[in-house]
Amino acid sequence: MNDLLKWREEFPILEKTTYLISNSLGAMPRGVYDRMQDYAETWATRGVRAWEESWWELAAETSDRIGALIGARPGEVSVHQNVTLTQAVIASCFDFSGPRNKIVMVDLEFPSVQYFYFEQQRRGARVELIPSEDGLRVPMGKFLAAIDEHTLLVPISYVLFRSATIVDARAIIERAHRVGAHVVLDIFQATGTVPVDVRALNADFAVGGVLKWLCGGPGVAYLYVRPDLRTKLEPGVTGWFAHQRPFQFEPGPIARRDDAFRFMTGTTQIPALYACQPGLEIIAQVGVQRIRENSIRQTTRLMNGARARGWRVNSPENSSERGGTVSVDCPHAAEENIGNLARDILVDYRPKAGIRLSPHFYNRDEEIDFALAQIEEILATHAWERHLQPV
Repeated sequence: MNDLLKWREEFPILEKTTYLISNSLGAMPRGVYDRMQDYAETWATRGVRAWEESWWELAAETSDRIGALIGARPGEVSVHQNVTLTQAVIASCFDFSGPRNKIVMVDLEFPSVQYFYFEQQRRGARVELIPSEDGLRVPMGKFLAAIDEHTLLVPISYVLFRSATIVDARAIIERAHRVGAHVVLDIFQATGTVPVDVRALNADFAVGGVLKWLCGGPGVAYLYVRPDLRTKLEPGVTGWFAHQRPFQFEPGPIARRDDAFRFMTGTTQIPALYACQPGLEIIAQVGVQRIRENSIRQTTRLMNGARARGWRVNSPENSSERGGTVSVDCPHAAEENIGNLARDILVDYRPKAGIRLSPHFYNRDEEIDFALAQIEEILATHAWERHLQPV
């Protein structure tokens, strides 16, 4: 028996659904109920005193818990509301008006990040979007060649959201550093299911969130900045949490902190910080390496089952190149997803990918087999059609 399954009872939704969508939203740990009650009780009984008694330090404590999972040291990570905001904080540190103003991206990047960087063209940025040749991978030759002496920033996902392809981040970082560019490594789809060590990679920046594989819910993203870069940068997107003496409420220019709070903005998202604690605790106890080993086994099972049914798989065959998701491009994939939802099989569909199935450490092998069998039955019977009929 898989000993990781002892954790299943900590996730209530697993009792009633086949939950294979941790790439989008991790299952909620049972402990969140108590943590949100703690939040409400603290607010109700301590009122404004909560800030000095616990709330102010909660951001730093959460940052360090996340940092421990990505190879960062205490004090090297800050928390934010979402990954797009972390990208904005990073971009605000740089001037795009000079000759070094190019941003190199691949078209497989998450759309929100693309939207943000294309808007930086208003500030003088030039965006070079490199098209993928197969829809699965970064075309490394063309991508590395595009990173030149005019390149300022290279936003790149460690694990691509559509195909779950693991990108050769080290090669990109080394190339960028040779020409004086900076890499913004998005580890959202990696952290919690693929081991990450931002220091070993020598990443300039790393961003992500607790929403997915960390089972932490929405509202908490994180930003790592390489320590030797930290005090050299002055983010234009800032706020009172980044000020050296925030509770003196001093008017005028900011006196920036030197630690990770230098990259903070305004008031932190306290309820979300409470909610993410049980997930972070569980992932730390289970261990990402153990999760990774189980993930490779289960995603291989998924791929074999899909291919045995004649379906195209839009994720890498080689497990060393594959994150925690398998994208299955079966016929009528978009309509299929409607049928899956009707049967309490929680997966999702993405254009140019197909149905994304993402087992986590709390999933049984039987759930993988069941989901594939249900997709096969829905296809054979066109069961989704009755869910598309007007009411």
